[in-house]
Amino acid sequence: MKLLSLKLFPVIFVCALFPLSNCEEQLLSEDKLLVVTVATKETDGFKRFLKSAEHFNYTVKVLGRGQKWIGGDYLSSPGGGQKVRLLKEALEKMRDESKIILFIDSYDVVFASSPKELLKKFQQARHKVVFSSESLIWPDRHLEDKHPHVREGNRFLGSGGFIGFLPNIKEMVADWTGGDADSDQLFFTRIYINPDKRKSINITLDSKCRLFQNLHGALDEVVLKFEDGRVRARNVLYDTLPVIIHGNGPTKLQINYLGNYIPNSWTFETGCTVCHDNLKPLKAVKESEYPQVLIGVFIQQPTPFVTVFFERLLKLQYPKKRLRLLIYNQEAHHEHEVSTFLQDHGSLYQDVKFISPEDEMDGVTSRNMGFDMCRKKKDCDYYLSLDIEVVLKNENTLRILIEQNLPIVAPMITRSGRLWSNFWGALSADGYYARSEDYVDIVQGRRMGVWNVPYVSSVYLVKGSLLRSEMIDYEQFNSHILDPDMAFCHNVRNKGIFMYVMNTHTFGRILSTENYQTSHLHNDLWQIFENPMDWQERYIHENYTHIMKDKLIETPCPDVYWFPIFSDVACNHLVEEMENFGQWSGGRNVDNRIQGGYENVPTIDIHLNQINYEKEWQHFLLEYIAPITEKMYPGYYTKAQFDLAFVVRYKPDEQPSLRPHHDASTFTINIALNQVGPDYQGGGCRFLRYDCSVNAPRKGWALMHPGRLTHYHEGLPTTAGVRYIAVSFVDP
Repeated sequence: MKLLSLKLFPVIFVCALFPLSNCEEQLLSEDKLLVVTVATKETDGFKRFLKSAEHFNYTVKVLGRGQKWIGGDYLSSPGGGQKVRLLKEALEKMRDESKIILFIDSYDVVFASSPKELLKKFQQARHKVVFSSESLIWPDRHLEDKHPHVREGNRFLGSGGFIGFLPNIKEMVADWTGGDADSDQLFFTRIYINPDKRKSINITLDSKCRLFQNLHGALDEVVLKFEDGRVRARNVLYDTLPVIIHGNGPTKLQINYLGNYIPNSWTFETGCTVCHDNLKPLKAVKESEYPQVLIGVFIQQPTPFVTVFFERLLKLQYPKKRLRLLIYNQEAHHEHEVSTFLQDHGSLYQDVKFISPEDEMDGVTSRNMGFDMCRKKKDCDYYLSLDIEVVLKNENTLRILIEQNLPIVAPMITRSGRLWSNFWGALSADGYYARSEDYVDIVQGRRMGVWNVPYVSSVYLVKGSLLRSEMIDYEQFNSHILDPDMAFCHNVRNKGIFMYVMNTHTFGRILSTENYQTSHLHNDLWQIFENPMDWQERYIHENYTHIMKDKLIETPCPDVYWFPIFSDVACNHLVEEMENFGQWSGGRNVDNRIQGGYENVPTIDIHLNQINYEKEWQHFLLEYIAPITEKMYPGYYTKAQFDLAFVVRYKPDEQPSLRPHHDASTFTINIALNQVGPDYQGGGCRFLRYDCSVNAPRKGWALMHPGRLTHYHEGLPTTAGVRYIAVSFVDP
């Protein structure tokens, strides 16, 4: 047993505690109130309970610490007799008959208000013992008719919370002779439905939930009430503000949800008030003494931008020699990216284990193995589970997660443009996704904090000590009906372990893998619709967004505009894609690929529709070219329609140049796909009317010019190497 003495409020005066005709003022001091609870383990829920008690300065006496719990499993069968035994033993040692005892559960309870309000409402109940109430009878429905009727409110007793004077509670538990696994609920119910005992002990129920709110059977009645920098739970059925909130029975997730706010964890005035509690800063820690982390990387389906994933993994701001890697790859399609990363950078890490498709290991086994690798290594302080579709933009993610000092914590990541994220705010009755009231606000950043949630996936950090204590079972991800992440979270919840998601920082996003095709050489080029932000970061020039602000558009010739558009990677991938396709035209006038079958000024080229890229290309033109067009050619608005978009190849011994011509377009886009000097000599474009040439096209830069009438032009000879350009005849 341990007594936690906390600061108390001043004395209050209470009159008419009992229904006496002539009442004398009685002095009732808050230091007479003692909260008694049973907690054989310091669970996350128990720590939350103590924190809320400290917030309101309750004095708490904890019974059963360090003892083995043999009081049964509340969720599956009656039990709790061990609590009554421990309470009876503790009360026998108490002598102050003016003491007021509040006996409550602790793993699933939070205080919502002060001892002052609790005692005031206890006094107003005008009985010496007040039990919490429920709308559902448990565990013996046959006793329903024996419960006294109430004018308004709940009829049935809840044993998870009661308050009363010491002598009366002593009398109530004196007859306990049951076993530790017997039902405390049934014991107290039989006392309550016995008219003589109910009268002798002077028991009543808190039928309208003024003191106690049991959530089981009442979820539709309870809402959050935000007021003046604090948060209460309000019972809308009885219009009451309970002092104590109890997530009894199967309502553990609901008390976790309410506990994200009550009593003041998050308010509209202050935001998150607990986000800096119990942190474990790394700022003063030497890098050689950083926690050891095992990172498990899981590749279980074809995924875009895998190379970028490994680039970001490499950029994590954490000492590589304090990191171990487990890379599980189930996709032969990605073997090249993985092997390249390991060959180039694997030696930077303390240790690397690689599981390839040839090992024929399933995903569940790989995830169990990752946990077990950390579990077995005593120096493994943390395990970071990281799926390949996660885009970690924040290079400090790992440090931030470790500093939270939480058992399981995930950085919130979302899918671009959607409300999809890597956490669930609630669960449905059958254990699947349900949307909590605050989900949208959290995902969209209107509420920022560290949130207790029932499900996390894709990326999360687990304490190694947790794997070696509460989560010692090997098969954490196994289930016949649930997918691995759901099975893992189900097991965590059943252990009473809290999972958190944090959105106090911007961490990144998650890729869409639903329509990813693997039939091309560089399949990421086709991701402009599915993953537009990632496509832009990979393929659009880093200076594109600064074009207007920094005046990066040049005018080398009249009405000819030159600006950065493609990254080097985009240029390389497009050239390599074309060479891999390989079906270059012969540069003849007869061309069955175009309407009419005749090209007046032919080039050696591949049309984008030959590689099924025309939809993606038009979207590129609309998103990135059209805004420039409308700025530089005021009053003209393009829909980016085209009949011809193609990649041209110039070689001295094949087709070195192109004779003067007009383009079949309102305006033309000409993008240089490689660099003069390293890749080729010569080349360029000359506009004859103005006798003006662009002789050294920059890789990734676009020339935009009118196609007809005024801008008669020619392709200047390529004298060495191979030159590639991407051409679009827009609005023919």
